[in-house]
Amino acid sequence: MHAQPLDGITIVALEQAVAAPFATRQLADLGARVIKVERPGRGDFARDYDRAVKGLSAYFVWINRGKESVVLDLKGDADRRLLDALIAAADVFVHNLAPGAVSRLGLGAPVLRDRHPRLITCAISGYGPDGPYRDKKAYDLLVQCEAGLLSITGDPGAPARPGISIADIAGGMYAYSGILTALYERERTGEGSDLSVSLLDALGEWMGHPYFAQAYGGAPLMRSGARHPSISPYGPYHCGDGGRVFLSVQSDREWIALCEQVLRRPELIRDPRFADNPARHEHDEELTAELEECFATHTADGLIALLDGVGIANARLRDVAEFAAHPQLKARARWRDFDSPVGPLRGLLPPVEVDGRQAAMRPVPALGEHTEAVRAEFSR
Repeated sequence: MHAQPLDGITIVALEQAVAAPFATRQLADLGARVIKVERPGRGDFARDYDRAVKGLSAYFVWINRGKESVVLDLKGDADRRLLDALIAAADVFVHNLAPGAVSRLGLGAPVLRDRHPRLITCAISGYGPDGPYRDKKAYDLLVQCEAGLLSITGDPGAPARPGISIADIAGGMYAYSGILTALYERERTGEGSDLSVSLLDALGEWMGHPYFAQAYGGAPLMRSGARHPSISPYGPYHCGDGGRVFLSVQSDREWIALCEQVLRRPELIRDPRFADNPARHEHDEELTAELEECFATHTADGLIALLDGVGIANARLRDVAEFAAHPQLKARARWRDFDSPVGPLRGLLPPVEVDGRQAAMRPVPALGEHTEAVRAEFSR
C-alpha cells in the first residue's frame, strides 16, 4: 500500500464550528498531520452542538476525524510559546476565529510569513478581510441570507434553509483546494502563500447561475420547492401506488424518448406548449398534469424501471436512514469504521478514490487528548 499523498505535511489549526474543520479534515484524510488547537474548558464549541453520536456531537464527529486535539491557553506565556513552536514547524496554519482575533494574538499572515517564508496561511472568514462587513459575525444560515440563497430556496410562499451547512461547506472546500494548490506551488518555488477565503465569496460562486439568470434574463429565479427553477420536466411526480418519482429531462432527445416510450403520447412532441425546454417550463403545470395522468397507471418501482430502460434520469426520494442503507454504497463498500472516544463509529470513505491507497480515517480526538504528547514533542 502506498503512502498517503500528504504524509509529512503538518497543519496547525485554530479552528472552530464547521468551515475550517471541514477543510482540515479533508487534509487529514489525505494523511496530513492536523494539530487542532482548542480553548481550555469546552474546546471547539461544535463539541456542544448536540449529543447525537453516543454522547458526542454529530457535527464534531463529522469534521474532526483524524486530528490531534491540543488544549492551550493562549493568554499564558508557556502555551503561547508552544503555539509559536507548532507554527514554526508547520507547513500550513489555518484559522477561522472571530474577526480580528488572530491579529490581536500577533498571528496575522504578514507577521507569520515574515518569520516563516515557507509557511502557508489560510484565513477563513464570513465576509473577507476588508470592506464594511469585515467585522460582522457570520454563521452559515446568515451568510446564506446575505448571498441570496434563501430567496431561491423553499416553496413559493416561504424561504427555507437547505438541510446542510452549505455556506460553511463551500468555504471549507475552497480553503481545502486552495491549500492543496499552495502546497503544489511551494514545491516549485519554495515559497509559502497567504490564502483568504470568505464564506460569502465561496457561496457567491455557487450562486452563479441565479445571478446570471437574473442579471441578464431580466427576472429573478423564483422559489420552486422540489422542482427545478428553469428545467422542465424536472422534479417529483405522483404514481398510481401513491409513491413519487423524481425525473429529469435535459434534452429534446430525452423528451422525445419520454413521450414515445414512456407516456405513449407522441403527439406531445409536436404540442407547441412543450416544443422546447423554455416552453415546457412556461407550461410546467400543464405538463405535470399530462405526466401524472400517465404515471397514475404505474407503480413507483415500475415507472423507475421503465425510465431506466429508456435512459431517462430518475431518482427515489430517500430519507437519511434509506441513504445510509443505499444499495450502491453497500455494493461499493463505501462505509468504514473509525475510532472515537465512545468506540467505533461508521462513516463514509472520502469521495476521491486513489488507486492503491486507503484513506487515513483516523480517530476523532477527545478534548485535549494529545496535549501532553505534543507539549513534550515541541517543548524540547
